[in-house]
Amino acid sequence: MDLTFEKINENPTRAWASLVVIELKSLRPVYDLVVEDTVSFPYIPTFLAFREMPLLLKLYEKSELKPDVFFIDGQGIAHPRGCGIASHFGVETGEVSVGVAKTRLFGHYREPGEKRGDFSYLRHRDRIVGAVVRTRDRTAPVFVSVGHRISLKTAIELVLKTSRYRIPEPTRLAHNLLQQVRKGSLF
Repeated sequence: MDLTFEKINENPTRAWASLVVIELKSLRPVYDLVVEDTVSFPYIPTFLAFREMPLLLKLYEKSELKPDVFFIDGQGIAHPRGCGIASHFGVETGEVSVGVAKTRLFGHYREPGEKRGDFSYLRHRDRIVGAVVRTRDRTAPVFVSVGHRISLKTAIELVLKTSRYRIPEPTRLAHNLLQQVRKGSLF
């Protein structure tokens, strides 16, 4: 799942959310859906779920095909309050969810090795809250954390299994679909 805004710094603003479901074996898309609505909650750091969750839930409810695991572009438990948007989504829907973020929100880590599959743990107060995972050789890592109903080990394995590029294929395809919407070639 991914989400984009027409004017990110304005409230209210038009926004779109997308879901792309892939077949795990081939990584090919088998279903996609985009929904549009108005978002009025302001952007407040660490409160992303309050801004984006209503549209993600609308997308979830309208989806005719639900994946076994939802990758959310954001944090799971690697959040100052222990419940980022991926955890919030998973708890709200009861679905298995994983947070896959492009940047660190908090915690500390050692830089993982430069090879695909290398990772290090993201820690906060001596507790593991996620992993910093290299999905391609010599590419910036992603920050993986448990959302809901999944272990960190399995989340890392799935992120690696679904990543051709830096971010997992379902999230990358959902992002690309939204770029088409923003350019006006869809909707």
